[in-house]
Amino acid sequence: MARRLSWKKERFNMAVSRREFLQGGALATALVLSGKKAEAGGADAPQMRTKGLKSSTTICPFCAVGCGLVVHTKNGKIVNIEGDTQHPINQGALCSKGSALFQVANNDRRLQKVMYRAPGSDKFEEKSWEWALERIGQKMKETRDKTFKAKEVNKKDNKEYVVNRTEGMAFLGGAGLDNEECYLWSKFARAMGVANLEHQARI
Repeated sequence: MARRLSWKKERFNMAVSRREFLQGGALATALVLSGKKAEAGGADAPQMRTKGLKSSTTICPFCAVGCGLVVHTKNGKIVNIEGDTQHPINQGALCSKGSALFQVANNDRRLQKVMYRAPGSDKFEEKSWEWALERIGQKMKETRDKTFKAKEVNKKDNKEYVVNRTEGMAFLGGAGLDNEECYLWSKFARAMGVANLEHQARI
């Protein structure tokens, strides 16, 4: 029994001298520090990824939270989008939609031209923005003229009241609009007599 214990002690004896211990510790410290230095100056480091790029701040267009973004551009093209750490709302954090915003700006499938499919047609055709705006205005006027109500009888008291509204179309706003754009958009909707006025962020 004593021989077996002494054999095990000799087999698992991993004695390290003081000199070897200090040498190993110094080597481990050097490896850790060199790794951190390489990481800080590597291609993936934040200060290296955005070096020499023009940066500007903006607001995420997906919802009404208003998270801040930093957009980096090179020769007029967006090359990086990330959360703004100085913004009081998100402090640099982004949701999955905000994190993927780069794909919205740089996407081969993003439509940049007006594509119109006529009623009964099975294919789209390219149209100009001037044609599209004139077409939209024409359709809006036709719809308003057909569905506009100047007066309406209240069923409760059987009296006629001035309403000046159209129920043939609705306006749905988007969170990509800023306050000034929303103000003009809502004023235009009410001037048209649109009663069905709603916003994407609320619903």
